[in-house]
Amino acid sequence: MLFVSYEFIAFTIILFVLYYLLPGKWQWPLLLLASYVFYWIANPYYLIYIGTTTVTAFVAGVLMDKAQDRADLSIAAAKKDGTYTSDFKKAAKARAKATKWKILLISMLFNLGILAVTKYTNFVINNINNFLSEANALKAVDILVPMGISFYTFQTVGYLIDTYRGTCKAEKNIFRLALFVSFFPQLVQGPISRYGDLSKTLYEVHKFTEKTFTSGLIRIFWGYFKKVVIADRIITAVTALIGDTETYTGAYVFVAMMFYAFELYCDFTGGIDITIGIAQCLGITVAENFNLPYFSKNIKEYWNRWHITMGSWFTDYIFYPLSVDKNMLKLSKWSREHLGKFWGKRLTVYISAFLVWLATGVWHGAAWNFVVWGLMNFVVIMISQELMPLYEKFHKKFGWKEKAWYGVFEICRTVFLMSLIRMFDCYRDVPMTFKMVGTMFTKYNLNIFTDGSLLNLGLSGSDYIVLAAGLVIILAVSIYKYRSKKDIREVLFDRPWLWYGAMALLLVITLVFGAYGHGYDATQFIYNQF
Repeated sequence: MLFVSYEFIAFTIILFVLYYLLPGKWQWPLLLLASYVFYWIANPYYLIYIGTTTVTAFVAGVLMDKAQDRADLSIAAAKKDGTYTSDFKKAAKARAKATKWKILLISMLFNLGILAVTKYTNFVINNINNFLSEANALKAVDILVPMGISFYTFQTVGYLIDTYRGTCKAEKNIFRLALFVSFFPQLVQGPISRYGDLSKTLYEVHKFTEKTFTSGLIRIFWGYFKKVVIADRIITAVTALIGDTETYTGAYVFVAMMFYAFELYCDFTGGIDITIGIAQCLGITVAENFNLPYFSKNIKEYWNRWHITMGSWFTDYIFYPLSVDKNMLKLSKWSREHLGKFWGKRLTVYISAFLVWLATGVWHGAAWNFVVWGLMNFVVIMISQELMPLYEKFHKKFGWKEKAWYGVFEICRTVFLMSLIRMFDCYRDVPMTFKMVGTMFTKYNLNIFTDGSLLNLGLSGSDYIVLAAGLVIILAVSIYKYRSKKDIREVLFDRPWLWYGAMALLLVITLVFGAYGHGYDATQFIYNQF
């Protein structure tokens, strides 16, 4: 069921009505039923996967909590009968930690194993076949890959790690945990929620309030505007440009790069807007996943603003644990003693960051282009970090850092670099990506911007006008938020005629100028593949 389908819209409207008609205690069970119906409509077999993940996570969480409770009870009993010592406390906590670690490890390996088998088996087979003769080649395996498996698996693993660390208590009601794992707006493309955050509002009784509900509706309409008016229109040109690599070289590659940057941004953020808007209409708070990423002045800042929940997941659950791992600390000490202060400070950071970006690339897809994409981000970020002292000397000498025009230059530079790296995602072939990017600097066919060639990409003059107007609207709203640090909805709500006028205008613009009909198709969101 596509987010942009009539079926999904009808499904959501019915849910909204039932949600506020039912007694409050039945609201979260209704959401669980709706989430499983949503998943069942996509494919009934998907329920086996997500159900298995839920059950194993529930059992593991309960067992970890019991291990901790046993330790706490034994310490309390020792204090009561006078046998308590600090050594006794340390031993009890050590036993609990060891037991919890075994449970965590087994549950993580099981659930990440499901993700690995479903998404990466054929990738491994294809790479093995590169070293085998055609006669001995292994056959690809027909495996059903559940929708959103990367998202709900990471969300579940995060819950397990938080339970192990003691930052959240294990959920004792399997149905409540099932809702956390399967909450349907997040299944398509995230965000990757933390149990401690989402659970605060997910199970509460919510009464209908005009501001909350209509604010959610505006967010939904804004998401559909970005998705249907911009992303689903511009994808026609992007498909044409990357589909003919013989014709569309040189300046065409630059056009493809920028068009894809606009498409991906409007597609991904539009979907997140719809997700957060639906949740808000239900009174549920879902984590923000974007914070004006195209206003970033460097790539590190960009990744603090783009797909925020994914970045924080990799940071909290991979980078930091790796950085303080005993073996990493030993390596750091060894490198200081044998390689000098320079490598001693950097080697373990480089290794941890390398593994994080490798995992990030692999998470995005079972293909070498995603691996290279992830590692390219690692290389650029590390180079930028090492050149920081040089940048500081440069800025100190010329004093450009505080100039407004230089800030605009930094933003444009970051957008260009990120869009360039993202071409590995666009062409989906590593050698072809390098070849096509290379033509930007060898074939100077700049005449395409003036001779009407861009009108041969499946978009008419009126389409370009709609795209330009739509992007101007998005830019204006983004600049307002960037400068004021406020959501524009906060301003609109105090003026009812603007509030409901904005809702009506967004709806009308989307219905009138959405990419429908001959030559267009309402597509699934790009991140649904993950």
